Amino acid sequence: MPEIEVLIGGRPFVVSCQPGEEHFLRAAAQMLDAEAQPLIAAMGRVPEPKMLLMAGLMLADKTAAGEDELRQLRARVAELEARPAPPAQRVEVPVVPPQIFETLAEIAARAEALADRTEERARA
Repeated sequence: MPEIEVLIGGRPFVVSCQPGEEHFLRAAAQMLDAEAQPLIAAMGRVPEPKMLLMAGLMLADKTAAGEDELRQLRARVAELEARPAPPAQRVEVPVVPPQIFETLAEIAARAEALADRTEERARA
């Protein structure tokens, strides 16, 4: 079982973990250290048990707040999912814009005029 040395509140601790979990242990220790550092800065030298207890309580408070927010968000999602879907609306989108018909008519007229001129020149 691997043993990892972590620093919490500037103090070293040797902790065992399962193989492959070293990264998670280091990440958890960094979170605990992030809570311990402000305590030490504010209170000075604090006994280890008190420092660890206070840092743990601060993390627990953040976790509880996150769980409350998650619970509220899940309730909101459930509420939105429970709403009946709005009725489907039929929307018709013209495939060919109306201006195309006018443009095609103009092109056809020009083509006919060009054909007529070409025919007249061929006769002459």
